[in-house]
Amino acid sequence: MVQFVTISIFDFGMSANGKRRSSEVLDNPQTKQRARATSTSSLSVDDRLVEISGCIASRLPTADDDSKKREERMVAAVTTLLECIGEDPNREGLIKTPLRMSKALMFFTEGYGQSLKSIVNDAIFDERHNEMVVVKDIDLFSMCEHHLVPFIGTVHIGYIPRRKVLGLSKLGRIADMFARRLQVQERLTTQIADAVMEVLNPLGVGVIIEATHMCMVMRGVQKPRAKTTTSSVRGCFETDPKTRQEFFSHVYQRP
Repeated sequence: MVQFVTISIFDFGMSANGKRRSSEVLDNPQTKQRARATSTSSLSVDDRLVEISGCIASRLPTADDDSKKREERMVAAVTTLLECIGEDPNREGLIKTPLRMSKALMFFTEGYGQSLKSIVNDAIFDERHNEMVVVKDIDLFSMCEHHLVPFIGTVHIGYIPRRKVLGLSKLGRIADMFARRLQVQERLTTQIADAVMEVLNPLGVGVIIEATHMCMVMRGVQKPRAKTTTSSVRGCFETDPKTRQEFFSHVYQRP
């Protein structure tokens, strides 16, 4: 059975009085994640950025890593895969495929070697602006960690500054950093929202991702038109329905 993730701008698990139900708050993974973040509040700004970036030490540019040996292991693994599906790795069209695939996979997952500190790179500016900023239709490419096939879509990011704004291109780079890893869409959405909150400390953040998953298109249920929508809201985007509605209206308004 095909399952669709649907979102209403008026229904985010709120009770009639506009507050989250207590059981949902307790069971909400986002709440647990924020609780863990509170326990690390004593960390320095740089240390917090490194922690939330979720880098892998062996992929950092400064790591003392034998990349040649790793590449050889990857090439051997891909060669084995080709043999297992019944192909001849020595035929003309496939001779360089193991190396090409190894290099491509390292590029697709380059986000493991990136950090928020290096991406933001001091592109935070003091401005007398406290109204909503929305950048939408940012192209997004990632790889499903369950099948190692792509999912492709767009991410929309909005925030309300606390007198500090981020260079617009940095929002796309933050999204790319987390997308260039093995992912699930739900986690990717929350990671982007948490990162923007950590970097800017704005009044609130909203993130929406709409994506088509090749694991649903090329295999399994094989539904090419299925699209998954996920959202993550922080701060006033979570507590104020009008702010949340404004964000959604910016994202979904059509010319």
